Parts: sequence; structure tokens; C-alpha cells
Amino acid sequence: MHYANLGTSGLRVSRVCLGMMGFGQSSDRPWAISEDEAGPIVRAAVEGGVTFFDTADVYNGGASEVATGRLVSKFLSRDEAVIATKVFMPVTAGENGGGLSRKHILSGIDASLRRLGLDYVDLYQIHRWDPRTPIEETMGALHEVVVAGKARYLGASSMFSWQFAKAQHTAEKNGLTRFVSMQNHYNLIYREEEREMIPLCLDQGVGVIPWSPLARGVLAGNRTRAGERNTVRATTDSFTDHLYEQPTDFDVVESAQQVAAARGVPTPQVALAWLLGKPGVTAPIVGSTKLAHLQDALAAEELVLTEDEVATMEKPYVAHPVLGHS
Repeated sequence: MHYANLGTSGLRVSRVCLGMMGFGQSSDRPWAISEDEAGPIVRAAVEGGVTFFDTADVYNGGASEVATGRLVSKFLSRDEAVIATKVFMPVTAGENGGGLSRKHILSGIDASLRRLGLDYVDLYQIHRWDPRTPIEETMGALHEVVVAGKARYLGASSMFSWQFAKAQHTAEKNGLTRFVSMQNHYNLIYREEEREMIPLCLDQGVGVIPWSPLARGVLAGNRTRAGERNTVRATTDSFTDHLYEQPTDFDVVESAQQVAAARGVPTPQVALAWLLGKPGVTAPIVGSTKLAHLQDALAAEELVLTEDEVATMEKPYVAHPVLGHS
């Protein structure tokens, strides 16, 4: 496993981040696995050199944060582990149960820390942009979280590049803590982030930690062009249908399958290796509900693709509308 600084911060992270969304059973995600089932996966991740773990307050009704706190502490010391969580999505009833107001952020971090069983998180991320709250209020509240010692660094997730630039400018202008990372929607099937967001992050020294690096399993073959659904997630995750509905998406899948077959490796390995080789990408957030998923991610971190292989996989891409910002 290789390690890298998260953007221009001093925080060192493994180049594979284990996504914890699939841990902690919930009716919201029938494909999620129990904490006991997740234990061997987390152990294998740590043994493979993974030190970076990503969750969110909204995942599985908070069960993901609970599982993250319990499992990671079994295999890594607090100083070794880099724990990231998020705030924004509604987690309680009422008008203030979500969003990026000062009220919700300050209550949100305390609730996350209770579920995680931690005194602080290493990376506290806004899960989306909140159009109802002034960015000055949001950045001020996040700064308070850092000053209080409840988070070491701040990150953001999918939004338009002008919004991210506005947030960073607001922080700098007011002497507040800036974001060090952008967790965006980026994979072989969806590359619209290459237009503006990734160049912005490269220019500003912000680490890119993409979500859905395997397109929610589409690049791993969980569904086919003919409409077959091969996994529980493929049959129950309606958000995937929203993100990946273009027929040309399967042209990209098939090009990755072609490269993988020539290499003699599973398709997820070449898809992840492609992402790990893109400018600005620090650590894809790889979900894993089976040990084989993790093994593919660890192998991909060591796989270097040729220019011809990259060109083959990129050639079928067709532009998409903006997807994943809400």
C-alpha cells in the first residue's frame, strides 16, 4: 500500500479508502451487511495497509458510524486510523434535522462522535451544498468544530465548482478553516468532474477522494446491457438507475472488460487502477461487502495501466448531464 498527503495538508492517508456505507444493517439498504460480517473485511483492509475509512451520519440510520467506530478500533490505534464522516442529509425529524446551519452542524458532530465512540474525527465533510444556508454561516460553524478539537480537517462532497470556490474564498477571507478534500462522483462511466472540479482541486491543492469509483457496482458487472440484475444491490439501489441509465455506459463497461481480460484480472481492478492513475486523485472510496471486493481494490492499487489500455477504456465515453449533486 502506498500513502499520500490529502491535498496539500499534512494528513497522510492510504491510497485506498474503505467506504463503510455497506456496514450496519438497515432497511434503507438491503444489501448492507452486519457488523459481525464486516469484521473480516475491515481486518483484511488493515492487514493490506488501509488506514483511511469513510462513513456518514445518515448511512443506515447511524449504524454505519457505530460499526466504523467499533471495528476500526479493534485493528488500529487511534493515531494510526484516519476516520472521516459527513453532515448534511436529514437524520432527525423537523426543519432543522438536516442541512448545514450552525444548529445542525454543531449537533451533528456531537451525535456522530457519540455513535463513533470517538473524541474527534480526522475529516469532517459536508455531504452536499445547502442552498438554504449562507455559506458564511456554514464555514463559521465548521471552523468552530475544528477549533473545539472535534475535527482535525474539513472536506466537501459533490457540488458545482463555483460553489466550492465560493466556500474556499469565504473561509480564506474570514480567517476560517478551508476544505482539504473533495469527495466527488467520478469513475470511468461518469467523468464530468474532469471539466471543472478536478482542475480546480489541482490548482488549489485539494485532495480528490471519489465516491462510487466502480459506479455502484456497474463496472463490476452487477447489471448488464440486457437489463439483468445480478446482485441484491442491483435490484434494490434505485439511485444507481438514476446515475447510470445511458446505453453508452455499457460501452465503457465492455471496454474495461476487454482490457481486464487481456490482463487476466477482474474488471474492477482495471477500473480502479484507471481512477488511481488520474491527476489529483488521492484515494477512491471503495465499498466492500465481500472480501473479494476488497482484494480487488488492494490489487488495483499496485496495478499500473499502459497508455494504450487507458485510451481503450476512455474512448467510448459520452458526456453526461451533471449527476450526483443532490
